[in-house]
Amino acid sequence: SEDVLSKDAGECAICLEELQQGDTIARLPCLCIYHKGQVFLRMDITFQRVAFMGCIDEWFEVNRSCPEHPSD
Repeated sequence: SEDVLSKDAGECAICLEELQQGDTIARLPCLCIYHKGQVFLRMDITFQRVAFMGCIDEWFEVNRSCPEHPSD
């Protein structure tokens, strides 16, 4: 399900960027959470924001299981 993160929650296991309060996330049935929808990363020293499709959206284009629980 899609949700908005209410507090910081460590790093996304797919992109390794921090899951921060206010990020749009997908919460899987196993309760793992990942970036969902459009995600903005600070990629360089000029602090330009670079957008890309959400981590879990890209993951599910080629996979059908949780990245951390592939046998579930």
